[in-house]
Amino acid sequence: MDSVTDQSLIEQSIAGNDRAFEQLVYRYQERLVHSLEHATGSREDALEIAQQAFVRAWQKLSTFRAEAQFYSWLYRIARNIAVSRLRQNRIQTSSLDSLTDASGMEPVADPDDAPTAPMEKAERISAVRAALQQIPEEFRQALVLKEIDGFSYEEISQVMDIPMGTVRSRIFRARHELSERLKRMLDDE
Repeated sequence: MDSVTDQSLIEQSIAGNDRAFEQLVYRYQERLVHSLEHATGSREDALEIAQQAFVRAWQKLSTFRAEAQFYSWLYRIARNIAVSRLRQNRIQTSSLDSLTDASGMEPVADPDDAPTAPMEKAERISAVRAALQQIPEEFRQALVLKEIDGFSYEEISQVMDIPMGTVRSRIFRARHELSERLKRMLDDE
């Protein structure tokens, strides 16, 4: 299944093969939801946005230009949906507990670690997530795409529809703001 190219699946989908589009969904659903979860701070919002993005991608598949990567195009659709939802609903950040539950990132203790190690690791993860959610969306999104999704600067430029220099600037500012917020959190403790 993975040997079939995205472009081939897109062409088959446009020709009416629903199974081909199902393969695209299967190929990218987990990655998209994961990215959106980091960007929105909510598993539920990420799932809803991803579903809407796949529906919109299906509806607009004939407009897909082959010079772009399918995932970049899909992510851009999802990003636009998320921005629209944010404007309409002013989505509030989920509780840190629900973020930990949704991400499945429960700390695992090493037998040699102190009994408090899992709790300390969970606190660090929560602190990073909380600090990340406080960063302005435009900076947070660029940082998530780079550090969590592994996008290149060029891919981020395409997805966010901004110049490469702006991508670099936003990632730099996001890293700086994240670092400053984490320092303040540690100082408050």
